[in-house]
Amino acid sequence: MAENQESAATVVAASDIEVDHAGLDASINEFAGPGGDYYSKNFQRIHSSTGFLPNTFNWVAAILGPVWAAARGIWGMFWGFLILEMIAWVQIGRGWWGDPGASFFERAEKQRERAAEFLQRAEAARLEGADPARFEKLAENINNAAEKSEALGAAASSEAFAILLGGILTLLAFKAVQGFYANSIYEKQYSSWRVDHKSVESGRKLKNIILSVVLVILIAPLTVYKFTVDSPLEVLNAFPERQVSAIFLDSDKATLFTELAGWLEQKIDAAAIAGAGGFDSITAGVRSVLDALSLALIGTPWPVVMLVICVVAWRAAGPRVAIFTAASLAYIALLGYWEISMETVALVGAAVFICVVIGIPLGIWFGKSRRAYNAAEPVLDLMQTLPAFVYLIPIIAFFGTGNPPGILATIIFGMPPVIRLTSLGVRGVPEPIKEAAVAFGASRFQLLRDVEVPLALPSIMTGVNQTILMCLSMVVIISLIGGGGLGKVILEALQYAAKGPGLLGGFAILFVAMVIDRIVQGAFRREDQK
Repeated sequence: MAENQESAATVVAASDIEVDHAGLDASINEFAGPGGDYYSKNFQRIHSSTGFLPNTFNWVAAILGPVWAAARGIWGMFWGFLILEMIAWVQIGRGWWGDPGASFFERAEKQRERAAEFLQRAEAARLEGADPARFEKLAENINNAAEKSEALGAAASSEAFAILLGGILTLLAFKAVQGFYANSIYEKQYSSWRVDHKSVESGRKLKNIILSVVLVILIAPLTVYKFTVDSPLEVLNAFPERQVSAIFLDSDKATLFTELAGWLEQKIDAAAIAGAGGFDSITAGVRSVLDALSLALIGTPWPVVMLVICVVAWRAAGPRVAIFTAASLAYIALLGYWEISMETVALVGAAVFICVVIGIPLGIWFGKSRRAYNAAEPVLDLMQTLPAFVYLIPIIAFFGTGNPPGILATIIFGMPPVIRLTSLGVRGVPEPIKEAAVAFGASRFQLLRDVEVPLALPSIMTGVNQTILMCLSMVVIISLIGGGGLGKVILEALQYAAKGPGLLGGFAILFVAMVIDRIVQGAFRREDQK
């Protein structure tokens, strides 16, 4: 009972705590700078308000709009309301000095010209003794369409005042929204500033005002002009690349594109000739790995391969995965996809093998050396973000076409995940555990083998799994440069719009991917449970 009374007394005492208004006012004045007293009073009104709608109105924000937001460092509000206000100004321009029906009248004029052409053809047919009725009917239909276009243009032109009024009301509505919500948005920025003074802007900065005014002057007038004038300057519709190229190249015929493209072709051809021996050696190495896997998967009798895969699935991931694997292999075999599916597995297996053999050591190195990872990160970003069709071009130039170049392209696409996740796992090993291992006399190699790699294994296996799936996603792209496997089936189906064969081949790729994924995940879960 005494404890309950003490607790109740504590609650009452907590409710009676008074806010340090002087300290809060000083903090808000420090944050806001000019106009601090105004924002101090309005922030306190916002804090005491319990309603949903704002209870303050900032006239300066309503009048200046995006410029006020930029001056106070609220750049998200600046860009958002700059776009919204430009929409309103475009409507005002269309209703004030624009011609809303101009596009319809232009269409009607083109339709009249087209009708006149058909009438001329009808007259020519009449002179030749042929029946001009077909051309006359076409001219009549097009003239009717032109009359409808002119009617629509007249109706749109008559609505100019309504468009102008709508634009003005829209602009006033946007201004009102900025006025009502400016203080609330600025108060949220103040709350963030109290947590982190360095990364959150505060005060009213002159450089922000100048920058925002320059941006408004450069963006708003051109945009409004482009959307409200019937025939804007041609330079606003298309970039004058020929004129710019003539300035740099001093030629009216050549362009920067043709010159740069020609230079790149020359350099790539020269590099391909100079490094032909090295490129051939790389191709031979990749082909040897591919031939070994193809011999194991295709050369071995199919019952043996099917039995081994099912047993591996059972031992690695359990009976359910083994049953699913058997069903998937039966689907592949019964539809006649066995050999090309094994070719696909050989292609993916060769790519994954090379990715893992190269990627895991690189990931360990990057995980232990931050400088090496920072140097390699742009390359990894390029490998993942560059579209596959782009780096197929140098692959073909240096290595030709066929399965080995396809595997090399797959390696470029599939290696970054295993490198990144291996590096992440190694960096995530707790320092106290490594210090304890070193204290017990572990060498650097023992530390890596017995401590860092086992603890990073979940991340490493996730990277391997992602690499497998990304390599499988490349099987169709490999077929574009002469590769075989199931990707060739999909490519042929796309070429001839064969819906049935395409879907059946797609399901075969799906089952191959799911079988490999389930086996790898199941094996990892079992190791993790041990």
